[in-house]
Amino acid sequence: MSILLNRRLILVGALAAAAMSAAVVPVRAVAAPAGRRRFGVTLHPYYSYVANIVGDAAEVVPVIPAGFNPHAYEPRPEDIQRIGGLDAIVLNGIGHDDFAGRMIAASAKPSLPVVESNADVPLLPAAGMAARAAGKVVNPHSFLSITNSVLQVATIARELGRLDPDNAAAYAANARAYSRRLRQLRAAALAKLATARTASLRVATIHGAYDYLLREFGLEVSAVVEPAHGIEPSPAQLAETIATMRKLDVQVIFSELNFPSAYVETIRRETGIRLYAFSHISHGDYAPDLFEREMARNLDTLVLAMAEAAP
Repeated sequence: MSILLNRRLILVGALAAAAMSAAVVPVRAVAAPAGRRRFGVTLHPYYSYVANIVGDAAEVVPVIPAGFNPHAYEPRPEDIQRIGGLDAIVLNGIGHDDFAGRMIAASAKPSLPVVESNADVPLLPAAGMAARAAGKVVNPHSFLSITNSVLQVATIARELGRLDPDNAAAYAANARAYSRRLRQLRAAALAKLATARTASLRVATIHGAYDYLLREFGLEVSAVVEPAHGIEPSPAQLAETIATMRKLDVQVIFSELNFPSAYVETIRRETGIRLYAFSHISHGDYAPDLFEREMARNLDTLVLAMAEAAP
């Protein structure tokens, strides 16, 4: 595969209209002759991916400060200026950081090398009628999956190694160690579900962020409440979704952690369906171990939900 430094996936929307093994120390890498490389990221999971890949050989730079909602973020001059000091940027590139294309184009480095993290990931269609109507052709939440995260880590390590060949071997070794820890999280969750009878379990989600994670554990989403991420359903849409969930005998609804909304309580009150919350891994401080910590919590939540609904 080519080096993936083009912008093909940055513009996909327009064209369509680490805690469990913290003691593991990254392989020591050779510092670049001109100093450490600076690799930018846009989202919290990608900070964790890249930080675990590069270790102390490079600096990982979030281009938007912690505390901003990436779904509602609008580029600021100081954030665009930050891009001028990067050697490359690692993107989700399939709809979760569409703002990055505008930032790069307006920066001092409009030809900044871009690593397309999802180039090797099998993508799911966008969830929600409004999302598809707006030209969103794929679900951008690929990072909410252990298997897809491992694929992205491999792609990122390979491409950063091409940009920084002196450290390519270290990046590859670190990526393997990190991916091994992620796979251990998934294996531990699957082991807990070995006797759960989940073949007939039907689930719904508040929005389409969790399709990748649920499919990884053999679950298909029967209904999605929001017509698009962040857009509350109208009363008529909500009534229709509740009727659908009753008809399909949905037993579990997955919402987003710290997602206060009156309609979520309406669903629980009207249906009596069990409600559980996942982390979207898009809030708080950037940290190398954030993805592992939050995914471990998500997997614990998933195991609990499946065990209680299908003992």
